[in-house]
Amino acid sequence: MPSNDVRTLLQAAVPTAAAGVVAAAVSAGVAGGKGAVGAIVATLVVILFMGIGLGVLLRVARSLPHLFQAMGLMLYTAQLLLLVIFVAAFKNTDLFNPKAFAITLVAATLVWIGAQARAHMTAKILYVEPESTQGAKPEKTGSAT
Repeated sequence: MPSNDVRTLLQAAVPTAAAGVVAAAVSAGVAGGKGAVGAIVATLVVILFMGIGLGVLLRVARSLPHLFQAMGLMLYTAQLLLLVIFVAAFKNTDLFNPKAFAITLVAATLVWIGAQARAHMTAKILYVEPESTQGAKPEKTGSAT
């Protein structure tokens, strides 16, 4: 993974993890230990789903740039469907507080999106290859007369 991609991933994951720690502390105060577990699980789900999605999207952007937008839409739809499946699987669980999980899930997702947007806006990625100062002289392409 190129350094710009790792930097973008870290700039999104670190604030999300920090928001998860705050949410776990608040949830522990409001809903007890199960609230903290719900907040931690939600934070891990967001970091895992969004991190994998970002990795896939960056790989597609590099190899198939003409499919980038369509893959982005498909990826976000797949993430939502996986999240619905995850929530349905743990619908009646006693492992964690579902309200703390849901609120943290939404908050962590918003933090991730904001941090990722900021990372992309502040990234200094060249979109045009600069000309080399020591490059070879251009070849003549016409007929020599």
